Amino acid sequence: MHSTTKLFAGLLFGLLLAGCQADESFDGGLDSELLEAINAAGYGSADQYALPESTDYDAIPQDPNNPLTAEKIALGKLLFHETALGTDGRKAEMAGTYSCASCHHAAGGFQAGRWQGIGEGGVGFGDKGEGRTRSASMLPSDLDVQPLRSPTVLNSGYQKVMLWNGQFGATDQNEGTEAQWTAGTPKAVNALGFEGVETQAIAGLKVHRLQVNATLLDEYGYRDLFDEAFDDVPESERYNRTTAGLAIAAYERTVLANRAPFQDWLKGDNTAMSDAEKRGAMVFFGDAGCVSCHNGPSLASMSFHALGMADLHDNPEPVIGSSENQAAHKGRGGFTMRSEDMYAFKTPQLYNLKDSKFYGHGSSFRSIADVVDYKMKAEPQNARVGEAQLSPAFQPKQLTREQRSDLIAFLEDALHDPALARYEPEGLPSGHCFPNADALSRADQGCD
Repeated sequence: MHSTTKLFAGLLFGLLLAGCQADESFDGGLDSELLEAINAAGYGSADQYALPESTDYDAIPQDPNNPLTAEKIALGKLLFHETALGTDGRKAEMAGTYSCASCHHAAGGFQAGRWQGIGEGGVGFGDKGEGRTRSASMLPSDLDVQPLRSPTVLNSGYQKVMLWNGQFGATDQNEGTEAQWTAGTPKAVNALGFEGVETQAIAGLKVHRLQVNATLLDEYGYRDLFDEAFDDVPESERYNRTTAGLAIAAYERTVLANRAPFQDWLKGDNTAMSDAEKRGAMVFFGDAGCVSCHNGPSLASMSFHALGMADLHDNPEPVIGSSENQAAHKGRGGFTMRSEDMYAFKTPQLYNLKDSKFYGHGSSFRSIADVVDYKMKAEPQNARVGEAQLSPAFQPKQLTREQRSDLIAFLEDALHDPALARYEPEGLPSGHCFPNADALSRADQGCD
C-alpha cells in the first residue's frame, strides 16, 4: 500500500471512531474493510457499538426514576452478592447460603454456569457454577428454579424490558400491557413505573427469597449504606426490597463488557483482535446478517423472534419445574397473549458467551458453533412452534467453512471480556462467602 494511502486510512479509522486514535501500526487492510462492513450494514457507525466505561454514569443508559450515583452502585454491588439476604427461604438450613449472584455470577459471564440455575436449595459451585446441584435436604418442589435458562445481567442497561418474554418494565414496549400486570404476581411490580432493569431487580428479590431485615441493616452495617445511597428517601421508606432493588439495578447497569477485544478495537487498538476475529466480524456485519437482530453497544436489540428453539424441559439433564404448558415457553406471547408474539423470545446480548456452555432460552445448545449452525440451517428444533409462527428472520444462510470458523472466533474471543471479576466486591459486610455460602460452595471456592 502506498504510504500516503496508508496514512489516510489510519486517519479515517480514527475519525470514524469518534476521535479515538488508531495504533501507529494500522495497515489499513482488514481494519478498513471491517469499518466499511459496519457502516454498510446500516445499523450505526462503529463508534455507536462502543460500551462506555463503568464509571461514566452520564454515558450509561439509566432509568430517570433511578439515577446512577456512586453510593447507590456501591450498595447494589454488595447486595447483589450478599448471601446474608437469603433469609426468606423455605428451609432454615439454607438461610444465608444464596444470593442474586448464585445464578448471575462473574465466572459464568453473569449467568448461571449450568443449564438451569438454582437459588435456594442449591449446593456447590465448581469452577464456573457448573458444579451446583440440588441439596439432598430439599424436595424438588422447594427449590428456587426458573423454567427457562437464567439470562445474563451483563450489558443489561441497554434493555428497556427484561426477561426472555420482556414482562418486566413499565415503559417502551410494555406500554399498553397494563392488563397483564396481574395483581399478586411479580408482573404487578411494573405498576411502580420503572424500566425493566429496576423492575426485575425489585421483583426478583421476592421471587428469589431475598429479604432486607434488621440483622442485615444493623448487625452487618447496611443501614448506613442505605442512608448514603437513599438520603433523599424518607427513613420510613428507605430500607426495603424496593430501595434494595433500585441499588442492585444501578449496579447492574454498570456491569459492562467494555474490556473485550472488539471494544478495544473500537477504541482504536487495531492489534486487539486477530485477523480471524476481524474477518469474523465482517461476516457478522455482512454475509451472516447477524447484525440485523444483534446491534447496538450490547449486540442485542429489543426485538423478539420465534426461532423454534427447544425448551428447557426438552433437555436430557434433570430439569425441575419446567413443563410444556407453562406460559414462559410461549415467549413474548405468554405475556402479551397476542398470537403474533407466540414463541418469540427476546434477542440476547452476545458478550462473554463462552463463560457458560448453555445457549438458547431452553439451554438446548452446548456450544457457540452449535448456535451458528442452527441459525445458518434454519431448521427448527421445537415441533410445538409451527412454521407460520417462525420469525421471517429465521432463514437459511450459506457460509463457507472459513467464514463459519471466523464468525465463531469473533463471537467466542473478540466479544469476551476476560476481567469480569472486577465487578465483584472484595468482601461483604456480613463476612459471608459469595456467590454461595453453603459448605460445599465454600470448599469449591476456597472460602472460609
